[in-house]
Amino acid sequence: MPVSDHQMIEAWKQVLTLSKLQAGQSVTVLTSAATHPQTLQCALIASQAMGAIVNRLDLPPVNAEKALSRDSLAYLGTTPLTGNPAAIAALKASDLVLDLMTLLFSPEQHEILASGTRILLAVEPPEVLVRMVPTLADRARVKAAAARIGAAREMHVVSAAGTDLRCKLGQYPAISEYGFVDEPGRWDHWPSGFALTWPDEGGASGRIVIDRGDILLPQKAYASDRIVLTVDNGYAVKIEGGVDAELLEDYMASFRDPEAYAISHIGWGLQPRARWSTLGLYDREATIGMDARAYEGNFLFSLGPNNEAGGSRDTACHIDIPLRKCTVRLDGVDMVREGQVLDGRENHDAC
Repeated sequence: MPVSDHQMIEAWKQVLTLSKLQAGQSVTVLTSAATHPQTLQCALIASQAMGAIVNRLDLPPVNAEKALSRDSLAYLGTTPLTGNPAAIAALKASDLVLDLMTLLFSPEQHEILASGTRILLAVEPPEVLVRMVPTLADRARVKAAAARIGAAREMHVVSAAGTDLRCKLGQYPAISEYGFVDEPGRWDHWPSGFALTWPDEGGASGRIVIDRGDILLPQKAYASDRIVLTVDNGYAVKIEGGVDAELLEDYMASFRDPEAYAISHIGWGLQPRARWSTLGLYDREATIGMDARAYEGNFLFSLGPNNEAGGSRDTACHIDIPLRKCTVRLDGVDMVREGQVLDGRENHDAC
């Protein structure tokens, strides 16, 4: 159903309040050609209503000649901030940046965050945003899961479909994504709700089976056939299966970068208001698929970069693949069992 401006403004106010926006602080709304007009309009109104000093920075899109998709996460590479010190200075001078453009996996974002600026990404359709307005309960749950990841030294993922993946942990931090930015220098994404980390360099090995019904992003498609990835020394060294496997392999090969095949972030979804089934209900070009990334009990793994965690891989290829019905273990203890999160809140109502 369409979202009223009133409802969208109220949603923004809740997120901005959780993000500790204070009267007199500077907010810069970062936009580009694909920014949703209602999201932008309501962000401006909500920020001004809370007493912020509000600016808008609109930048032209880049990488169209390189990307195979209109999805903002389909080709990372350079950003509209690359070689643009004036824009970077404006964002670093802001207390809060509302990113309605998608500034991700870039050295410019790291530089802005290092200045203490908070950055909140929000590019999903308004219908998705209002359904998954974050809460303090989301934060508590995700932070608890991230603490468990941060204390572990191995993640072991298995499934009835045949996944059997072991990842050594400890080299990279555990990350909490809960949908708002309540600390200086924090980045987050509304909507979200998951905990993740990256395997140690060369520390992932085994097999990943993408079963029928699992989701490929940015393809934004449910797999119709099994795809089997053989993982060795941190890389997917073999991709086997039918047409879906061929499509995935061809897409990855287009980047001409061996780092595209590296196992990137790993973790699980914790957002009960996100649904595995919604991908087929939205225009594929209108969403980046955050329901798929965040739905409760998925095992979300990625192929590609690790520079967001401080690593050296900055490949332009970034593929997120949430799997259903997996068991995720940390140091031998089940965190997720066959797609059910084991944190004392199994089968709970949406909060």
